Amino acid sequence: MQRWSLGIAYNGTDWHGWQKQPQVVTVQSQLEQAIHRFLGHEVHTVCAGRTDTGVHALEQVVHLETELVRREVSWIRGVNSFLPSSIRVQWARPVDGQFHARFSAQRRHYVYLLHNAPHPSPFTQARAAWMFQPLKLQLMQQAAQILIGTHDFSSFRSADCQSHSPVRELQKLRITQQGEYFVFYFSANGFLHHMVRNLMGVLVYIGMGKRSVHWAQELLTARDRSLAAPTFAAQGLYLAKVDYPPSCGLPDHGLADLVHRHLGVKLC
Repeated sequence: MQRWSLGIAYNGTDWHGWQKQPQVVTVQSQLEQAIHRFLGHEVHTVCAGRTDTGVHALEQVVHLETELVRREVSWIRGVNSFLPSSIRVQWARPVDGQFHARFSAQRRHYVYLLHNAPHPSPFTQARAAWMFQPLKLQLMQQAAQILIGTHDFSSFRSADCQSHSPVRELQKLRITQQGEYFVFYFSANGFLHHMVRNLMGVLVYIGMGKRSVHWAQELLTARDRSLAAPTFAAQGLYLAKVDYPPSCGLPDHGLADLVHRHLGVKLC
């Protein structure tokens, strides 16, 4: 039995998240159906991180097992021929049997793209969230510095979060402005359910001037989700990249290159 890892990019707009669910169409169900048609037998895929309805991925990583022998290029072209246009295999690699898409991961990177303009654009509605009220970059950057580090993120986790501990190390949180777009970059050893979208809600409230920069620290101390801002929109969120040890042998295209290639913005 050979274990394979695939890098998947997808536009999550039309899908009910990653994970297979009864009576709805998801990215995982579409991918497994395509692989079934490619290999001629059913497979089960394991992903690096589940994404919610409307959330996108620049490089989701999965693993699966099969006894059939296929070339790397055949995996890409073959599986893509059975996938809808909004889901695409980017690369394929044979991996060691101990490799696990979720548990072998060292850190995860998310990018959030926010269009800040008086009126929405019909050309960016699927790829970016929209906010009409002006945002102040400096205020959000100051709040970001408070949130970086190892904290109890209970105020930023979903009520449905199943993680045993709310403590996470948010290693990077960078915010830049490029014309009408704000680019938010999050990197951590792991994320709680809805953590990025809940962080976004707080940062946007602070950027609008609705709350002070110090509110970020107050929420960390309070550890109470009910005191924070509403969960922000899904459509601007991208699982951008997942890091693995070099020994896993997976391709490394570079985070900045992935973001620029797929989103057309710079990651500073």
